[in-house]
Amino acid sequence: MPSASPYRAIFAAPGAKEFSAAGFLGRMPLSMAGIGVVTMVSELTGRYGLAGALSATLALSAAVIGPQISRLVDRHGQRRVLRPATLMALAAICGLLLSAHRGWPDWTLFVFAAASGCVPSVGSMVRARWAAVYEDSPRQLHAAYAWESIVDEICFIVGPVISIGLSTSWFPEAGPLLAACFLAAGVFSLTAQRATEPVPHPRGHHTGGSALRSRGLQVLVVTFMATGAIFGAIDVVTVAFAEDEGHKGAASLVLAVYAAGSCLAGAVFGVLRLSGPVSRRWLWGICAIAVSMIPLQLVGNLPFLAVALFVAGLAIAPTMVTTMALVERHVPRAHLTEGMTWVSTGLAVGVALGSSAAGWVVDAAGARAGYAVPAVAGALAAAVAFLGYRRLRPAPQREGSGADGRQDREDRTEQRVA
Repeated sequence: MPSASPYRAIFAAPGAKEFSAAGFLGRMPLSMAGIGVVTMVSELTGRYGLAGALSATLALSAAVIGPQISRLVDRHGQRRVLRPATLMALAAICGLLLSAHRGWPDWTLFVFAAASGCVPSVGSMVRARWAAVYEDSPRQLHAAYAWESIVDEICFIVGPVISIGLSTSWFPEAGPLLAACFLAAGVFSLTAQRATEPVPHPRGHHTGGSALRSRGLQVLVVTFMATGAIFGAIDVVTVAFAEDEGHKGAASLVLAVYAAGSCLAGAVFGVLRLSGPVSRRWLWGICAIAVSMIPLQLVGNLPFLAVALFVAGLAIAPTMVTTMALVERHVPRAHLTEGMTWVSTGLAVGVALGSSAAGWVVDAAGARAGYAVPAVAGALAAAVAFLGYRRLRPAPQREGSGADGRQDREDRTEQRVA
């Protein structure tokens, strides 16, 4: 039986509990904002096409602006960049809620949604702190990344339940409004913790240009665009399917079960001592995510959907942990936050495309037909992963870290044994 001791061990570092807790609050909007906007707009207008398009705009805006914010963070530090960026995002979110409440023209909704892209990638900021704390301890860093994936999934268990529940039982804007409050609390708490803030790298250290010049990172980003389309489509279609079944509020519980499967798998994965190349585990993880979309095509009721999504969720967190490990190896230290944010950007673009496509399919052909969207996205993710696999192995030694050189040697040894 695996022991939970690796998780206890990583929190022995001073300040680790505090910055991880702040990161939890700051990431709640990740699971609440998009589904909250879908629920809010569908409650106010009944238009799933508009709801999906707005959710897509939120995600695309974050995809465009997020990496630029993270690049500034790498250069100037988290506190100096995240606080003004968050204030701008909060102002835009308030404008979005006000325009929806007052029934202003659709274009105003899209303007405020686009401006909301200043929301920082809090998960990348927290993982960058873990990378700085355990730079020379690969096993502890693996456990730390696994822990943060568990936190991500806890957010996706709790967030949709809160967001959909408040928007359907209290008032439509309640879910996104609370998400904004979580964002403010998390970011300002995180940036108040100066002792664990990664040391910024001035412009002179960024001689390699953007982190996206890494061929390995390019594969990860494109693959996660397709993976994000799965997540975005499932959110929208599940809300619509639950409404067709006469239990719209149950969509939050079904999505929580989806995240619970990922959370459970991530908890186990973090304490395992696995052999074989990391890139191979990543490829198998992407393929498992793709295959898990097939049972959704047979969905006939909410209990069956919940079981199918729980099984589908088992592949998510382990794949995310492996992805962050690959980013940490393929991207120079001076670009680490930016590199992690590019992966989130790929997900965000995919979420945008998936939620938008699913919204239009639901409007045109019904909720059950909408589950074809994540199936197609899964097939694309697997295809890209297979085509780009060679770029991920062997991983180059990353600048500024001796840990990666050691780990690469371990990978090569494991590969010969395998």
